[in-house]
Amino acid sequence: IIVGEVRGPAAFDMLQAMNTGHDGSMGTLHANSPREALSRVEGMITMGGFNLPSRTIREMITSSVDVIVQAARLRDGSRRITHITEVIGTEGEIITLQDLFVYKIVGEDANGNISGRHRSTGIARPAFWDRARYFNEEHRLAAALDAAEVEDAEGSETFGG
Repeated sequence: IIVGEVRGPAAFDMLQAMNTGHDGSMGTLHANSPREALSRVEGMITMGGFNLPSRTIREMITSSVDVIVQAARLRDGSRRITHITEVIGTEGEIITLQDLFVYKIVGEDANGNISGRHRSTGIARPAFWDRARYFNEEHRLAAALDAAEVEDAEGSETFGG
């Protein structure tokens, strides 16, 4: 199930569709960050006239959304995936997120074209690991995580393994 360009009350429909038991659902919306995307979904549902408590909306979001893939237009006009972020759950009133990969700009050529790399944040076992195992994809997920460059606290690169 794919819902593109989610706006207004369609956000509620998107979450409802994602909770029908069909794996592989996705939706798109405009936001500046993964956290803002979740806030926008919550706001669209609220403004759509659905009289639901914020906690209920947030629980709907966390039960529907596993991963947020954030794309952004960089200053050179190119588009890059800047975050792959996992939705963990809620802690009190807050939706808990965990970045798995982030795009790091490493340079710019003479023509102003930006170059960069996707870096692992070092999370070796995402919360959706059991779901990957259910679909027999845990080996591919492990290989992808192991192969990713990791940026340590000092900013130098290491390789997972």
